[in-house]
Amino acid sequence: MNVQATRYVIITPVRNEIVHIAATLRSVSGQTIRPVRWIIVDDGSTDGTTAVLRESAAQNPWIRVVQRADRGSRLSATGVIEAFEDGYQALDLDDWDFLVKLDGDLSFAPTYFEQCFEAFERDPKLGIAGGVICHDHNGQLQPEPTPAFHVRGATKIYRHECWRAIGGLLRAPGWDTVDELKANMLGWKTYTLNGLNLLHHRHTGAADGSWRNAVKDGIADYVSGYHPLFMALKCVKRLVQRPRVVGSAGLLYGYIAGRWRQVPQAEAAVVQFVRQQQLRKLSFRTNLWSRPIFTVATSSTDKTILNFATDPAKSSDERGKL
Repeated sequence: MNVQATRYVIITPVRNEIVHIAATLRSVSGQTIRPVRWIIVDDGSTDGTTAVLRESAAQNPWIRVVQRADRGSRLSATGVIEAFEDGYQALDLDDWDFLVKLDGDLSFAPTYFEQCFEAFERDPKLGIAGGVICHDHNGQLQPEPTPAFHVRGATKIYRHECWRAIGGLLRAPGWDTVDELKANMLGWKTYTLNGLNLLHHRHTGAADGSWRNAVKDGIADYVSGYHPLFMALKCVKRLVQRPRVVGSAGLLYGYIAGRWRQVPQAEAAVVQFVRQQQLRKLSFRTNLWSRPIFTVATSSTDKTILNFATDPAKSSDERGKL
């Protein structure tokens, strides 16, 4: 496959992203390989985001805005998937090589997608991948820790064949884990491309607060089929991580609440698969969590990405240097 000829589509659900959406628009528009279609789903924004999106769509025929009604508040966990599905239904072409789920509060280098597609080219069994989510820490990008097999929901790239195989996304907390578990169960690989950094302008879960975010994660772990023993040890481990106690208690509460409320889980085969993998991890055998980190060599620097986030003029200059 000629990487330069890659056909990919992006779906971006947004709600009230007036502060950050311009940086994401600059990042995507500045790519060395642009998408053939970018569908941005405005999930009832009330802060001026809608006007910015419509202006961008008017200037770029490959950008399309899908408008959803304002429900009055942000719907945690499942709202983003409802918006994503609306965007997917609005997709007017099917001859794409990759489907991207991208948040509207990210900044990244002009070669980001090109280098991602090069990684897919090198590994024909790679089904889901994406870069490293980072935060600005005094002018340096600080990565969020994540298992090697996991790709953060803010930047997921699905190979067309893998997307068809997993049958889309689960409309429930944990959707961004269930998709990977099912892909691995079906023989695909999933992993984060270490070295390809993206700046996330807000910390994961910041919109929900520490307690609600921990509870959401606990429910997601239940939906994903986590083994009770594995979950108990995870909660113990979280006792020494910030936010201490709150994070651990929220995880446990969410997991138990999911079980008590009989929240629908992933399909039985996926639950069986993840529990087998977790028991293998606990018995120190090869498992999903023990996969080696995949590193991509890149010429992009933290400064390049930070410039795209803050200064359009500088970002244009940086692109010329790449």
